[in-house]
Amino acid sequence: MDFQVKAVRDKQIILLNISAANEQDALSQAKNRGFTPIAASAKLQAFANRSNKKFPLVQFSQELLALLEAGLNLVEAIETLAVKDESNNSKATLDLLLQSLYQGQTFSAALEKQPLAFPMLYVATVKASETTGNLTESLSRYISYEEQIGLLKKKIISASIYPILLMSVGGLVILFLLGFVVPKFSRIYEGTGGDLPFLSQVLLAWGVFLESHGKAILIASIFAIIATIFAISRPGIRKWFGQLLWQIPALGKRLRTYQLARFYRTLGMLLKAGTPIIPALNAVAGLLDNALLTSMKKTTTAINEGQPISQAMEIAGLTTPVASRMLAVGERGGNIGDMMERVAGFYDEELSRWIDWFTRLFEPILMLLIGLVIGVVVLLLYMPIFELAGNIQ
Repeated sequence: MDFQVKAVRDKQIILLNISAANEQDALSQAKNRGFTPIAASAKLQAFANRSNKKFPLVQFSQELLALLEAGLNLVEAIETLAVKDESNNSKATLDLLLQSLYQGQTFSAALEKQPLAFPMLYVATVKASETTGNLTESLSRYISYEEQIGLLKKKIISASIYPILLMSVGGLVILFLLGFVVPKFSRIYEGTGGDLPFLSQVLLAWGVFLESHGKAILIASIFAIIATIFAISRPGIRKWFGQLLWQIPALGKRLRTYQLARFYRTLGMLLKAGTPIIPALNAVAGLLDNALLTSMKKTTTAINEGQPISQAMEIAGLTTPVASRMLAVGERGGNIGDMMERVAGFYDEELSRWIDWFTRLFEPILMLLIGLVIGVVVLLLYMPIFELAGNIQ
């Protein structure tokens, strides 16, 4: 966090910009520099919070791992990264890490002071490595975890690009027909409404209405778009919309599978790193949707009461028949963490197959619907011309 410290030296008042963990730390740093501090105030706190969200955590982990494997100790590695980084946002985060490490704090405690840059899962991974003394292995495991999570996300995004592009282009064509072509035809057919087919009359009436109230409709559309964007940005609205998606049978089942895959992969990573089961469950709680959060709390309670992990998860509804058997086998073999990652891989494969099947089915149906809508609009516009040509013949 950046502070502006008002201090005195040589009978002059000076404003110092200092990065510190808190106000007292900022005052102490000013005093150590030979100044007499008067007051300290946080500087651009809102901007600092936003910048932490953009901290490149995976890149930081990869570079830190490379430096540690090259033989540098932790402080030297982070000092190197702080010197290398030209971005003020990342450098401020690294400077705060270094200050905490200089004060003798553990790496996990230093990370924990910046929750916006370092999530609880990352802190738990590092904290577990401090008990085993193998930070490089934990960093490698976290990087691999992020890559596995990213693969499924990339697959979902790549599968949705073409349908979104198709809907956008089709929507623009339909808007062009309804907003420009239909009003032009409405002028041509003006006065012949009684002889037109009913659907053509409706379509042309829309064209007349749009031509008369075009500005008002445009302003209303802009406000509607702004209101929609604002609503999507609100957590409560997103939560409500997510609950609606969970109610759709086919989609809700896939969302549950995706949540369980992330849950098992994250929990398995923490268990393999040496984190006890209860702290590990608490660390992954933020990854679950509200629909599964209650089940996870039941699992935690059951494990605290002495039940096996596989049995507690099965009773709480956090398993499938396949996952339940795999967890029981892993529990008997003493490799529950490895087995959880295998369960996550099984779920990932299942989701990948479903995404491939859905996109192959959805794309042609979408093209058919868009073509049908455009065809109906054009047909209704030209139907009176076809009838007129027939009457002339």
